[in-house]
Amino acid sequence: MAKVKYYYDSDTLSYRKIELRKRDKFRKGLFFTLASVFFGALIVIVLFQFIESPKEKVMKRELENMRLNYELLNKKMAQAQKVLEDIQERDNNIYRVYFEADPIPDEQRKAGFGGVNRYKSLEGFENSEMIKEAARNIDILSKQMYVQSKSLDEITDLAKDKEKLLAAIPAIQPVSNEDLTRMASGYGWRLDPFTKARKMHKGMDFTSPRGTPVYATGNGKVIRADNKSTGYGNHIRIDHGFGYVTLYAHLSKYNVRKGERVKRGDLIGFVGSTGRSQAPHLHYEVRYNGKAVNPMNFYYGDLSPEEFKEMLLKSSQEGQSFD
Repeated sequence: MAKVKYYYDSDTLSYRKIELRKRDKFRKGLFFTLASVFFGALIVIVLFQFIESPKEKVMKRELENMRLNYELLNKKMAQAQKVLEDIQERDNNIYRVYFEADPIPDEQRKAGFGGVNRYKSLEGFENSEMIKEAARNIDILSKQMYVQSKSLDEITDLAKDKEKLLAAIPAIQPVSNEDLTRMASGYGWRLDPFTKARKMHKGMDFTSPRGTPVYATGNGKVIRADNKSTGYGNHIRIDHGFGYVTLYAHLSKYNVRKGERVKRGDLIGFVGSTGRSQAPHLHYEVRYNGKAVNPMNFYYGDLSPEEFKEMLLKSSQEGQSFD
């Protein structure tokens, strides 16, 4: 019930009822309405600070889920980085050392990304820094993985070459021990059987009966099978690649032709006494980059330690060669 207000009229010495004019009533009503609307809106705003709508609740759950996934992603990236660092360590200190390749410096593995801002499109959002950091870490990890992948490709190629090298290097005797009469002369200064002067003997002489099988000591390609080289008689030369060439001289006959590819242990010819030779034997040479080297250093794939020691002793004794 509305309150009735009065005022004291001194002229009539009586109380009179206060009558509001229409304009005042309108103003009062307008003020009350505006005040109600203002306070109502204020209450709604305050309530909205504490009361979430269903849509806000869904969005909040999604944001929380994204943050959890982000933390999980960071942990996975940290684990991947640790595994990658372990691979990089082995790559530099084991694989590349074994295959005689230069290690990849950290500056190359962990080089940054220069130039323009790569993450400009990710700016301006509430969680921009978090997103940019994740994108940056992924890019760094991806680049390091790419560098490591190229390194492993190189190691694979080196391993293939190493396998070819190991198969190509002369590593067995050209005449088997069971067919060997004796090792007549080794590499070094020996007496020439014809002039009796000391002369550098660039190979090893294996005495065996005529017709004894002679075997290729490593994989390679036959580049000569003829008697057109002075003193060697019928001889074979095999190019093994990687700078290695072997020579088999004084043969009675051939079992291969020029241009033919052979593997270690293949029968290539037979012992004879052609050319400048005193008796049936095989003169065997190993050449590396055009220079004769001691064949004794290349029997690791065929002789036991005891056999190698015995042959080393015999080959070191200075005497007369057979050619």
